[in-house]
Amino acid sequence: MQKKGLLGQLIQNLCCLPGVGPKTAQRMAFHLFQRDRNGAKLLAETLLRAIDNIGYCRQCRTLTEDVLCEICADKSRDSTIICIVESPADVWIVEQATIFKGHYFVLHGRLSPLDGMGPDELGLDLLEQSLATGTIKELILATNSTVEGEATAYFIGELARKHRVLASRIAHGVPMGGELEFIDSGTLSHAFNGRKEV
Repeated sequence: MQKKGLLGQLIQNLCCLPGVGPKTAQRMAFHLFQRDRNGAKLLAETLLRAIDNIGYCRQCRTLTEDVLCEICADKSRDSTIICIVESPADVWIVEQATIFKGHYFVLHGRLSPLDGMGPDELGLDLLEQSLATGTIKELILATNSTVEGEATAYFIGELARKHRVLASRIAHGVPMGGELEFIDSGTLSHAFNGRKEV
């Protein structure tokens, strides 16, 4: 049953968020109005400011308020190494989890002809222009380990080879603390193929 009025509309609109169903949206809406109206107001104001002011970095295509994001503008980072990721969220994850000090290129998706995602939609023309300058030494392909992610990594690897740029793929395999009996065969296969000397 769809509720009417502003509260019902808010609950329905909160469902647009990933992982938020009607029950979770209802809990969020009631919490904001019963316990944190100031928080709700701040959230709304911040969201409106963010929509008006956040765009894409001219160089790497991640989300930023400026023409260049903080990473691309940071002169201490190595601009000859580019990490290719599928989304701006992946940039945040890599930045929090690693000591990577190069630059990024955000695809905003992965090759998927059925979904209308080809090289042009991923900005690969911009990436190829950067490769053509001869200043990039390595591409680190950090696309997801899905069929589309692997196809995208392969396609970009071929672009890199065409411009004589080293392309490496992030390792996939057994996670830290993982036990072999609980690992699926595809992951285990990647782990064996990506093994290194100790």
